[in-house]
Amino acid sequence: MAVMMPRETWTDQRLDDLNKKVDDGFADVKAEMRGRFDSLEARFEGRMDKEFGELNQRFDRLQHTLFASAVALCVALIGSTATLAGIAFF
Repeated sequence: MAVMMPRETWTDQRLDDLNKKVDDGFADVKAEMRGRFDSLEARFEGRMDKEFGELNQRFDRLQHTLFASAVALCVALIGSTATLAGIAFF
């Protein structure tokens, strides 16, 4: 024979209490996260701008190096083609 457990009733009062408890919990979490984000922001303030500035300089130097290498390669190919054409011409 199965034993029936008493069924709890969820009154409007209990639902309102639960709703308030959930809202209070989220408010606590939000306040804690805001505090943590503020401390991280203070820790990295100015530092990230400096780091990104240095990174941009590195990319600029890399772009300059790649462009100079491409120009040197083109000049070398044109020179070797002209030399080969000159040798074949004679």
